[in-house]
Amino acid sequence: MKTRSSITRTLISLVSGFAIITTVMILSSCQGTGNKNAAVEIDSTLGLNDYYKDYFLMGVAVSPRSLEGEQAELIKKNFNSLTAENVMKPAPIHPEENRYYWEDADKIVDFAEANGLKMRGHTLCWHNQTGAWMFVDSLGNPASKELALQRLKDHITTVVSHYKGRIYAWDVLNEVITDNDTAKSPLRQTQWLKICGEEYIAKIFQWAHEADPDAILVYNDYNTENPGKRDRIYTMVKGLLDEGVPVHAVGMQGHWEIGNPTEESLRATIDKFSSLGVELHITELDVSIYEGRADTIGVGFTPEREQKQIDLYKMVFDVLREKKDVFTGVTFWNVSDRGSWRDRRSQQGKVYPLLFDENNQPKKAYWEVVKF
Repeated sequence: MKTRSSITRTLISLVSGFAIITTVMILSSCQGTGNKNAAVEIDSTLGLNDYYKDYFLMGVAVSPRSLEGEQAELIKKNFNSLTAENVMKPAPIHPEENRYYWEDADKIVDFAEANGLKMRGHTLCWHNQTGAWMFVDSLGNPASKELALQRLKDHITTVVSHYKGRIYAWDVLNEVITDNDTAKSPLRQTQWLKICGEEYIAKIFQWAHEADPDAILVYNDYNTENPGKRDRIYTMVKGLLDEGVPVHAVGMQGHWEIGNPTEESLRATIDKFSSLGVELHITELDVSIYEGRADTIGVGFTPEREQKQIDLYKMVFDVLREKKDVFTGVTFWNVSDRGSWRDRRSQQGKVYPLLFDENNQPKKAYWEVVKF
């Protein structure tokens, strides 16, 4: 007859054996090929850039203050490319005709180099955040075409030359295509266009190329999934390429909302632009938990909105991984939900658009993005 202690040892052995068998069965069920629903082991010691090392660069837009303390560590763990959010834009880096301000931009480039990160430049020509002095002469009258073009050339040549060999890609031209499908011109009616005419567009790419022949030159815009705007961007870039203008990539900003873009529209945009034979970059990615300004019922980071954000991020990265041959980088616009430029423009307040929460911790959407 077995003693009570021997019976206990037998039961423990049986239970342990069952646990081991169960574990093996669970692991075996996860190892089948082609099963997209299989469980995936997630290693929390890895960062976004580790999971995507065989796909494309994972970048983030930063300010100088992002490069200190907790956020600096988050950046170093998760990203291998940086973009200066604001400090390389024309007005901050070139506030007066005969004065450049390099300090803030240099801090970001130095941080990137010290930590083995690549660096994108943003942006050389834009209708916003450009000093008013660019468009007037010494008497305060509207600048002539010749004066405006010379100033633009000097600006681009000086900035690109300052960072030659340190910045691998430049957003050369930003948001020049109109959102209006019925407008007479496909081009936004900016000061640059009004003073210089369309010819400045080809010139700025050529000037940037002359200043750094190895840099990737990008046309960057938002709402690229809108069919009308997509076609207008395609037509402009194709025209430039046909003329031999050095445009190397199209930047799709990716300031999206839950439910937008659809997978169909995202795929159509990728296919349209990649047919040009240029690289594609996602340059300014964030996903608001709202569908737009009118989405004001049930505000806040609710479980329902969270799930829609998760679904959108998952769909986007499923498509991007599939299209990895045409994408060279994905850049998130800001580090975490602690601070996003979209919060200042939202009717609802905070829009929680990123993969890291207000405490700089990964959100559920993060784990879906790295689970593949």
